[in-house]
Amino acid sequence: MFKRVLFLQAFFISIVSCYAQEDFTPAWSKGVVWYQIFPERYFNGDAKNDPEVADLNGAYPFDDTSAFQIHPWTSDWYQLQPYEQKNRKNIWFNLQRRRYGGDLQGIIDKLDYIKSLGVDAIYLTPVFWSPSSHKYDALCYHHVDPTFGPDPDGDKKLIESEDPLVPEKWVWTKADLLALKLIEEVHKRKMYIIFDGVFNHVGVRNFAFRDLEKNQQASPYKDWFIVNSWRDTAKGTPFQYKAWFGVKTLPEFKEDSSGIVQGPKEYIFNSTRRWMNPMNKGTSHGIDGWRLDVAYDVGHPFWKDWRKLVKSVNPQAYITAELVYPIAKTQPYLQGDEFDATMNYNFAFIMHDFFVQDTTASTVTQFDARLKELREAFGSSVALNMQNLMNSHDATRIGSAVANPDGEKFGSWGKYFNWSQKSNNKNYNARKPTAEQLQKQKLIAAFQVLYLGSPMIYYGDECGMWGSNDPDCRKPMLWEGEKYDAETYNPDQTTHDPDLVAFNADLFNWYKKLIALRKQYKSIRLGNFTTLLTDDARQLYAFSRKFDKEEIVVVVNRSNRPVSLAPTFLQNGKYRDVYTKKQALEVNIKPMDILVLSN
Repeated sequence: MFKRVLFLQAFFISIVSCYAQEDFTPAWSKGVVWYQIFPERYFNGDAKNDPEVADLNGAYPFDDTSAFQIHPWTSDWYQLQPYEQKNRKNIWFNLQRRRYGGDLQGIIDKLDYIKSLGVDAIYLTPVFWSPSSHKYDALCYHHVDPTFGPDPDGDKKLIESEDPLVPEKWVWTKADLLALKLIEEVHKRKMYIIFDGVFNHVGVRNFAFRDLEKNQQASPYKDWFIVNSWRDTAKGTPFQYKAWFGVKTLPEFKEDSSGIVQGPKEYIFNSTRRWMNPMNKGTSHGIDGWRLDVAYDVGHPFWKDWRKLVKSVNPQAYITAELVYPIAKTQPYLQGDEFDATMNYNFAFIMHDFFVQDTTASTVTQFDARLKELREAFGSSVALNMQNLMNSHDATRIGSAVANPDGEKFGSWGKYFNWSQKSNNKNYNARKPTAEQLQKQKLIAAFQVLYLGSPMIYYGDECGMWGSNDPDCRKPMLWEGEKYDAETYNPDQTTHDPDLVAFNADLFNWYKKLIALRKQYKSIRLGNFTTLLTDDARQLYAFSRKFDKEEIVVVVNRSNRPVSLAPTFLQNGKYRDVYTKKQALEVNIKPMDILVLSN
């Protein structure tokens, strides 16, 4: 008997230990509100550092000689400006050449705006030196783009004078130092910030690839990339290499069975340390984590080693990845030895199928079942850390998604991506959403903020921006008080009735009110999730979020009809409307609206 008791004790201790070790995610990142910024389009805080035409060299569409100027921030998106008309190219060519002058000072200037929305954490798309507007074609990882800082010319000279293979002698440019100031200002406001790590590929103007292209087998970087053939004039052999998805401006790093090979791996590791613990001043001066671009194109062994490095520098660093995979293929990345979470595109797919679609929408029961499967797939701690987004810099804005129901499903990633690009689909509705469509966006935002996990808002969604897929989802930010030209131009330069472009204060206040509710109730940030009602006929859905004795109940009316019902699904205790404080003896919900109750 005694031996049996000891065995049972040991068994239960092992079980407890297993569950204690299950939470491998940071404490701070659970249930936070994320805000994604595309820096070049957020705010021009310093006109003196605006990019010049030479800064476009190496970036699609490979025209750094035509007339160029910083594009007017408040102009009509599809209207070709006089300087653009000179190159006689269409709108899609010119949209890729445009630069609006957004920079790090602009983000610093708008931190109080971001804080006022209720944001806890900021994710910046790449800020490292690159010729494109999106900066996924890095020239290096250890320097911020000079045109994001106060002294572009001086920074470029400093960078050219250093040896990239000697990290001990890497300089700190003015743009680098401004990035550190940005981090400091974010932390002063008790927010967090993560950078975008693009470790699968670089740009053709990257320091290592330039040297390789010039010196071939004699380059110290000859083993960094996947070279298919070396330049040999005698044999007539061209220099050929593997590029990401065949895009020749994005050469890929070489990998073997242990992941990215030693040369680029060491460089990536040194760059990682630099931004997490700058100048060895401590992690409080560095970024709070990373978002990993195309994480599915880098082998698992590299991510396992890289996570060890990141967590050794800062155990509370947050690691999230871009994965557009179903649950089964995502699970290996979320076992505690690679990532803490992902950009939760699976959440967006489910949300689109239920809320965005109309005649082809999921039923309430289907919606609930799919959410449950996703919510329980990776463990409770990961679920609280997942970045529950509705769109991003790589997808149609939610303001345009609601204006285009019943097309391709978002979950069919490739088909949807092409279908939702105005350049590929002339029938896609790129006009301003109607009042009814905006009401649907409000309902979606409410669910996103009140659901379990970490909601992520793409800059401008909160104030009414719209746009089809890339590049239209990357318009310059709408700012209150600025006078914007109405959108009247179509891509072919014909015109339509004006769509007024202005900061939508009503929508902003809606997001702000919901985020404030999330901060007020711990049950919304960290509570569990229980389904209370699935009514397919009336398109009603109700759920509970509970933490200790605190409980929030959310009732969603997905239909176009008002609904009244006795809340029989509320069992013990008295529930009141969180805003009016009236007792919920009967639930009345407007069409496409939501009701939130507390115990």
